[in-house]
Amino acid sequence: MNVFTEEHTPAEVVKAFPQASDLFKNHRIDFCCGGDKVLKKTFAEEQLDAQSILQSLNDAYTKWQETAEEAFDWDSMPLPELIDYIVNTHHNYLRNELQPLEQLVEKIYNVHGSEHPHLESLLMLYKELKKEMIEHSVKEEIEVFPLIKQYTEQPNKQLREDIIIANGGLEAEHDHAGNLLKEIRYITNDFQPPENACGSYRVTYDRLAEMEDKTFNHIHLENNVLFKNI
Repeated sequence: MNVFTEEHTPAEVVKAFPQASDLFKNHRIDFCCGGDKVLKKTFAEEQLDAQSILQSLNDAYTKWQETAEEAFDWDSMPLPELIDYIVNTHHNYLRNELQPLEQLVEKIYNVHGSEHPHLESLLMLYKELKKEMIEHSVKEEIEVFPLIKQYTEQPNKQLREDIIIANGGLEAEHDHAGNLLKEIRYITNDFQPPENACGSYRVTYDRLAEMEDKTFNHIHLENNVLFKNI
């Protein structure tokens, strides 16, 4: 069953599914100033393939919803499977989201920074967060996660000690990323854009809020499930 139909407006879709903004940009569908016009009218005016676009939109939304984590019993999941889940869900999310979201943060700074000085701090914080998350994910996938998988197959004292030492550094990095997200939340007034904010401004804040939510779930899985069950 399709969630979104041609009777929805782009503004309604992006409000419910912030990442839809990427698909709309690819098809040059205005979700900002003209975001209140129903998709059916836009499809007709721009001679777009309505069926194909709606299918892509609903498929992406379904995949996005499937990342919800409440249905999993994490403590009973074998560690190699948990690692694969973290990589395939959270690390891949970051790979796909960090760069497009940086472009949005930079865009609203360039357009609105003179009126809203906090956007300069937001851009600096986001760039630091992006760098931290990329380096952290690479370190986990190359250095730490293979050790944990090896330990589940051939447990020994020395390997466990190596993992614990490595995890100590990862948890410190988690704390740093968490603090950056808290600063971002603070300077964005809990991700609440100004009343007269444009569509891009609102989408950026929505996606920052989504990243905060997913990152805190990501950190929780590693700190409180993966690392605690070694």
